[in-house]
Amino acid sequence: MNLMFETLLRRLLAPAPTRLPAPDARLALAALLVRIARTDGLYSAEEVARIDRILAQRHGLGPFEAAALRSEAEGFEQEAPDTVRFTRALKAATELEDRAELLVAMWSVVLADGLRDEGEDRLMRMVANLLGLSDVDSAQARQRAARQ
Repeated sequence: MNLMFETLLRRLLAPAPTRLPAPDARLALAALLVRIARTDGLYSAEEVARIDRILAQRHGLGPFEAAALRSEAEGFEQEAPDTVRFTRALKAATELEDRAELLVAMWSVVLADGLRDEGEDRLMRMVANLLGLSDVDSAQARQRAARQ
């Protein structure tokens, strides 16, 4: 495991996660998007493309940089801690208003392959709650993602 992964894992595994520096928060978000995409056991080309597009738009990256970040996140996601700690660290790194936008991005990954299953719904309920958002916020985010 590379040093950057180790440093980020230490931060995520700390008893009280601190605000992540921008590069770590970027990787943590990308890895959470990958985790969400993999929840249903399928990791489709549509989901990969959606993650790349989200990363490009959110971070002002070109297509190659976004794909590189996603590729790095795919490796990190397998090493990352449980989703609870992962999401709490993102919450600490993200302002409340921005968390609603994160939820829209996450829902757009769930919806990218045209399939929704119970595992994805459960994960999204948990993630919304851990981000300090309500079921209503999550439903609104899902509706916004479906319109995009």
